[in-house]
Amino acid sequence: MRTYFSRINILVLILLSQVSISSYGQDSGKYPNRPITFIASSAPGGTTDFTARVLALPLGTALGQTIVVENKAGASGAIAATAVKKADPDGYTLLVQYSGYHVITPLVSKNPLPWELKDFQPVANVISAPQIVVVRADLPFKTMKELISYAKANPGKLNYASSGNGSLQHVTGAMLEQQAGIKMTHIPYKGTGPALADLLGGQVDLTFGTPPPFIPHIQTGKLRALATTGKKRLQSLPDVPTAAEAGLPKLDATSWFAVFAPINTPASIVNQLTTEIAKVMAEPAFKQKAVEMGAEAVYMNPKQLDEFIKTENIRWTSVVKTARIEAD
Repeated sequence: MRTYFSRINILVLILLSQVSISSYGQDSGKYPNRPITFIASSAPGGTTDFTARVLALPLGTALGQTIVVENKAGASGAIAATAVKKADPDGYTLLVQYSGYHVITPLVSKNPLPWELKDFQPVANVISAPQIVVVRADLPFKTMKELISYAKANPGKLNYASSGNGSLQHVTGAMLEQQAGIKMTHIPYKGTGPALADLLGGQVDLTFGTPPPFIPHIQTGKLRALATTGKKRLQSLPDVPTAAEAGLPKLDATSWFAVFAPINTPASIVNQLTTEIAKVMAEPAFKQKAVEMGAEAVYMNPKQLDEFIKTENIRWTSVVKTARIEAD
């Protein structure tokens, strides 16, 4: 009899353990019930990183979970994109992506990329910002006209940094060369942060980039902004002319920074994320923080962002072909 009941007890324990293991393996409760990771496609210090961090805290508060920002820079955004592509489509690993990597890199790459646009589900656009032309303060250029005159007299002597081959900075530099009839040397980096560090250190002469990482150094006089590639002057840099005002009306380049999920992420999760992001972005404090950094909070829902990406693809295909840009 004891043997019989012992066997029963053992069987019950086995069944209970299987139930426990099964329950543990499932994502119990509604989303989210554990921390979320933002994978930023650039190094710390750039606008992609700024976008991820300025969104992470208020969105995490709204969702009731911590959002961790993890920077995976390099390979023109491919390291970050591949990591998110391979992640479970459960809403816990999201890509904070830069438009240059998302749209332009596939157009200039000589070899197939380890990711495609179809691998990602748009969630929301968060930040949009024009590029600014920034030079070291110890260089004598105070205007775009002076920079162009020097570059014409010294072909290839000026070097400009970018956040990588195929980045919007790279394309903007090529556009400037084409439109101004000058030749500069392109120096690619693994993100805006490293490029900015070398610009401040005197290793490169100028760069093109979205304002957030540069404005503090412009305000302290370490860097000088010569022009903005947007259609209007920035509130945070009111004395900096537009490229059109500086005599380059076709130098129009605006970056955007958006959140993406792996494809096949449940629609309910995507809807929850984009709804909460919209609420965060509607707050005056969020909008003001973007303006102070030379950017603008521009929300797009998944459908709007998807359509916008298609439009951007058409636009930049034309630019890349005209400028004959290829990744090294």
